[in-house]
Amino acid sequence: MLLAVLALCLPQSEACTSILVGKKASADGSVMCTYSIDSWGACHKMYRYEAGTHPAGTMRKIYDRDTRVYHGEIPEAPVTYLVTGNINEWQVAIAETTFEGREELINREGIIDYGSLMDLGLQRARTAREAISVMTSLAEEYGFCSSGESFTVCDPDEAWILELSGCGPGNKHVVWIAVRVPDNAVMAHANQSRIRRVDLTDKANVMISPNCISFARERGYFKGRDSEFSFCDAYNPPTFGGRRMGDSRVWAIYRRLTTGMDRYLPYVEGKQPMSEVEPLPMWIIPDQPLTVGDVIGCLRDRFEGTPLAMDDDPGAGVYDSPFRPQPSYYEDDSTTMFHERSVATTHTAFTWVCQLRGFMLREVGGVIWWGNDDSGMVAYTPVYCSANRVPHCYNDPNADAFTFSEESAYWVCNWVSNMVYPRWSLLYPELQEVRDSLQSSYFARQPEVEARALELMQRDRSAAINYLTAYGCEVGDQMLKRWREMAWHMVVKYNDGVIRQEEDGQYLRNSSGFRPKLTRPGMSPKARRRIHQSTGTRYEVPKAESPDASYM
Repeated sequence: MLLAVLALCLPQSEACTSILVGKKASADGSVMCTYSIDSWGACHKMYRYEAGTHPAGTMRKIYDRDTRVYHGEIPEAPVTYLVTGNINEWQVAIAETTFEGREELINREGIIDYGSLMDLGLQRARTAREAISVMTSLAEEYGFCSSGESFTVCDPDEAWILELSGCGPGNKHVVWIAVRVPDNAVMAHANQSRIRRVDLTDKANVMISPNCISFARERGYFKGRDSEFSFCDAYNPPTFGGRRMGDSRVWAIYRRLTTGMDRYLPYVEGKQPMSEVEPLPMWIIPDQPLTVGDVIGCLRDRFEGTPLAMDDDPGAGVYDSPFRPQPSYYEDDSTTMFHERSVATTHTAFTWVCQLRGFMLREVGGVIWWGNDDSGMVAYTPVYCSANRVPHCYNDPNADAFTFSEESAYWVCNWVSNMVYPRWSLLYPELQEVRDSLQSSYFARQPEVEARALELMQRDRSAAINYLTAYGCEVGDQMLKRWREMAWHMVVKYNDGVIRQEEDGQYLRNSSGFRPKLTRPGMSPKARRRIHQSTGTRYEVPKAESPDASYM
């Protein structure tokens, strides 16, 4: 019962992480943003919407992103743009994290859910500001049926965070606020509202719905002066779950990029009252400009080297796993317990980093680096915003949540990951080596590929787009092939907990060739120590005895 009550007070999704990087905070002058969508068992593919023109009277059917339930229809826009994944042909990119917010403000009768709102913004906008206008106007006109959301909305010049909530059952109105992230800053959000007090007079960098503050006053969520208004405190007051499961990920990302973040540890631990802790800053200035690889590194964080690391308690098992089984909350002896929630997690459906470059032709400047599965376990491959098709492995028609396919990145990457998770310290180093080798090769090829595409653009735009499309499909196929090879290799090499020895890519055999040469690595040193400390002398061999080789 206690667990059920607590669950009502905690973010229900505990999913999704997004990072925004201003153009002066990146190494190459690009705006960057990310999305890791954690979707327990859902087989999400790389969405694609072709550009089009639509006659007056054309209607657009709205289906819920998560449930596929039909909500209704709205008028289609006269012109819609090409969308691949979460980036459009104008280098506008949109992501989200759900902060749930106040349950009484959810309007289940609205037509537009959070996923449809992102798709509509991408299809109808050429800039981030325009996307915010499109999204907030549609939500206001047709009703927003999801819970509270933080949206990342970026273009090659600006990075914005938009936070939005409904106004309750049967009420089509919404409340929202949007803030531009400074060009030299990095911001992250992870299932907890992040917009606190901002300068509401700064019209160039802050947008807010006319009812945002007045509605909060009307409902008793806020009583101060306008200048003291905090969207977070009014519409999503931080709970233990919001801090420990959500903002802890933001903290982990920030501490990778700048010093001094340990001062916020009491806040993210979530156990002291808000009045006694200092909340995280909305954004930070990184010590060094970030590359795409640096941003991917943030998405792979598992609290390594922090007090929240999960690799040295009994739950880590004999192979030092940094993950725990779901759900995140459980009970023992009438006590509610929890697992840490890191950025990289087992139940990610897809993850991406968008690289948005206004200093290049838009067909070449916009790249979505895509991966299916856990952000720590995949090599991200590039797909250009102008591509005329997506890699087959990211949109295999034969794969779904119930149908395995060796042509599907979702399934093959999950196949490998689920072999690695239970034997982490044994198998992860091999996956890491393959992952990083491929990732480095894609980064190394990028300048050459783009130089060739820009050269083609001067003569034949279609040829350039075909070239970029073919390249994206090539590296997607390459990644999938290498992951399949790794899967079968791991089945053989690590069978029964031993390691078959290799040399120059060939397994070593005994003199007759019948049996493999192998090693038996046993448990990790940390696991040995944990077992010894918890069991005392139970498993100690008497000093006068030697281990019997026949049982080894």
